[in-house]
Amino acid sequence: MRRIAWGMVFVLTAMLLLAGCGTKDAGAVVKDLNNTVDKLESYEGTGRMVLHSGQQPQEYQVEVWYQSPHYYRISLTNDKKDITQIVLRNDDGVYVLTPHLNKIFRFQSDWPDNQGQVYLYQSLVQSILADKERQFTTEENAFVFDVLANYANASLARQKIWLDKKSFAPRHVEVADANANVMVSVDFNHFEFNKKFDKDAFDMQRNMTASRLQELPTLSQENAKASEAQKQAAGPQQPAKTEPGKTGTEQKSGAAEPGKTGTGQKSGAAEPGKTGTEQKSGAAEPGKTATEQKSGAAEPGKTTTEQKSGAAEPSKTGSTSGQASAQQTATPPKSTIVIDPMYTPKGTKMTEMGEVKLGGEVGVIQRYSGSYNYTLLQSRPVVQAASSLTGSVVDLGFSFGVLYGDSQKTLQWMYEGVEFRLTSGDLPSDEMVKIAQSVQGQVGK
Repeated sequence: MRRIAWGMVFVLTAMLLLAGCGTKDAGAVVKDLNNTVDKLESYEGTGRMVLHSGQQPQEYQVEVWYQSPHYYRISLTNDKKDITQIVLRNDDGVYVLTPHLNKIFRFQSDWPDNQGQVYLYQSLVQSILADKERQFTTEENAFVFDVLANYANASLARQKIWLDKKSFAPRHVEVADANANVMVSVDFNHFEFNKKFDKDAFDMQRNMTASRLQELPTLSQENAKASEAQKQAAGPQQPAKTEPGKTGTEQKSGAAEPGKTGTGQKSGAAEPGKTGTEQKSGAAEPGKTATEQKSGAAEPGKTTTEQKSGAAEPSKTGSTSGQASAQQTATPPKSTIVIDPMYTPKGTKMTEMGEVKLGGEVGVIQRYSGSYNYTLLQSRPVVQAASSLTGSVVDLGFSFGVLYGDSQKTLQWMYEGVEFRLTSGDLPSDEMVKIAQSVQGQVGK
């Protein structure tokens, strides 16, 4: 009997050992994760990020490079707009790059150590290690943690993180608000530990040059499309009738008279002694060039540009005969798409909107007053020289912003091809971020 009893104990013990073989509890996984981060040398990850905070989901391609001790490269690409932004950290500082505009901001900062990022492996693991009330489950090929979210956006409350059982590489992340609505999701389609990078992989100039070369085909396609649109707008060319004994150039528009070339006959009958360029638009007057005759009768002493649109007054050019484009108006200019933020701080409202000139470009400025006072400037950016600032990088989710200034702070970011500058002397930084994030998913007007 004693032998049978010991045999049963042995069998039960073996069954328990076999049942537990290959499985880990939360404590064991957390310990392994801690060791993985401590020994982390480098990694490369790519995936798709979807933001659900706007009127419709916005998709971005994410690429992350890390090399110990503090080298980072994060690339966000909007596929629909084919616009890429890059945040780079190397020995010279932290850069926010917008290659297609040649826009470079440089900071002295410890980013991203001072703020978590949903696509950074260190941020995900640290959130798991920090939450002592973490929830842990397992799936067929993944460990799943449900923990508190620790991001700049205070509306993001919790997140679920799927880690590969074998390598602990991230596979999927969902970040939700306080009502358990998923606001951000990331699907990693590739993640490689101990990635070997080129020596200049984190060099600023290399990243600017490489990204701009990738965007050149897109710019060529846009130019081709614009050219095709112009051709369609011009309409089909109508063939002219030819008369015996006359060349095609002589027959372009109307009948040619003897002794006159086709260029002299392009528009209507030509008069003796006048060239075809003088005859392009109606009858020309003696002593005036054809360019003076393009739009109505020209008056003596006025240039061609003065005559292009209706009658101009003496000593005034066409560019000064209308209202100045820098004057403020009640409605936005037609050339600029205005995107209104969905969020406005309580007790604050827009009091003024006007048009401003920024170099050769036109922008729109909106002024808000009340509990807080601030201005929001929107413009279509142009290629410009690099600038260096003292400030910090702000991850808005859909874009990287830059926050700079002391008593007067400015938050600058890009969205839908529009550059935003939010400036205030009394608006807290977290409120500035909320306003900036609220333009995501909004439709311009």
